[in-house]
This record gives sequence, C-alpha cells and structure tokens, in this order.
Amino acid sequence: MKVNVTEQDWNHLDAAVWRGALEGALTSAAIAVPSFYYLHRRSAWYRSLPFSLRVAGVVMVVAPWTSIQAERRSLEFERARWSDSGKLELDRAAADKEARFNALSTTDKALDWASRHQYSIILGSWALSMAVAGAIVAKDRYVSCLALAVQVRMWAQGLTIGVLVAAGAMTHKNRQEAAANGMRRSATDHSWQTFLEEQQREQEARKVTLNVASV
Repeated sequence: MKVNVTEQDWNHLDAAVWRGALEGALTSAAIAVPSFYYLHRRSAWYRSLPFSLRVAGVVMVVAPWTSIQAERRSLEFERARWSDSGKLELDRAAADKEARFNALSTTDKALDWASRHQYSIILGSWALSMAVAGAIVAKDRYVSCLALAVQVRMWAQGLTIGVLVAAGAMTHKNRQEAAANGMRRSATDHSWQTFLEEQQREQEARKVTLNVASV
C-alpha cells in the first residue's frame, strides 16, 4: 500500500472529512428540524419541555450523524488511495469474507450482521424504547413532566440492559468461534506467501518497464 503521504494528501483528506461532516450535518438537520418543529406544533407535552431539552434532542440527532458521515468519507478517501500488493491482498481477503458470508444460512447471516452492528443495535434499541415508553406513559395526563421523564428513563434502561446482556452473550459466542477458526486456519494460512508473490511480480514488472524505457 502507499506509505508516502504528502501535504497535498493531508489537505485532500481534510477536505473529504469536512465534506462528510457537512453532508451529515445538513442531512440530519433536514430530518431533525422539521420533525421537532412538527412535534412543537402538534404536541402540547413537547412544548412543555424545557428549551434546553428540546435543543438537546436536535443535537443528539445531528452530532452522531455528522461524525459518522465524516468518518465514512475519510475511510472512502483512504481506500481510494490504496495501491500495490497490499491493496490486492486486502481485496482478496474482502472477497473471501464476502464468499463466506454468502455461504451462511439466513439465520447465521442475521447473527453475523447483528454481531458487526452491536453498537448501532444498542443505540437504536435505546432510542426506540425511549420513544415507545414515552408514548405509553404520556397517555396519562396526570403525570408531570418530571415523573414522565423518570418513568421513560427506567423503561428504557430496563430494555437496554436486556439488549446489552444479549449482545454480551453474542460477543462471547463469536469470540469462541473466532478462536476456534483461528486455530484451524493457523496451520494453513499462507496469505503472507501470496503477499510476497505479489511483491515479486510487481518488482519484475518495474524491471521490465525500466528496461523498455532505457531502450
């Protein structure tokens, strides 16, 4: 892979990160602001919330989306500049991983996807539990805003703890399987040989190019 990084490369990387951050901020704001404005117009309970809490709701939507999109653009920029034998080896490993994933059953695919997106599932389950609990508790008109917030938080914490326990069990199972697969592959993993062969072919190609240029 390419190792030498120039100042121009760093400038391009910064531009990609800022572009991703701007995309994430604008996209999330385009969703969050109209949604919260609709709640402000339609929900008396939402209007009764403190202004700082309503602003925090917007920030909780915009900030993660902005950082995630910035990181995504950064990774895309780095992958676009990969080259040489290292890139070929990474592409080959990615193709092997995709082939193994396609060979799994539907249940195993779902479990594999869940194991690779644990934090997204935990965050999504927390937000969903907050929304569902809030909708249920808000039906009681005699509950104050403070009591409502406490009840919603308790319901959300309980449901999130259940998701965390399930995620922990899944992580433990995946680690055991990964350790077992690693032991089975350790004796037959020759990816380093492929990497060396790719480097040798590149060196030979450079020699041929230099010989042709010198003629």
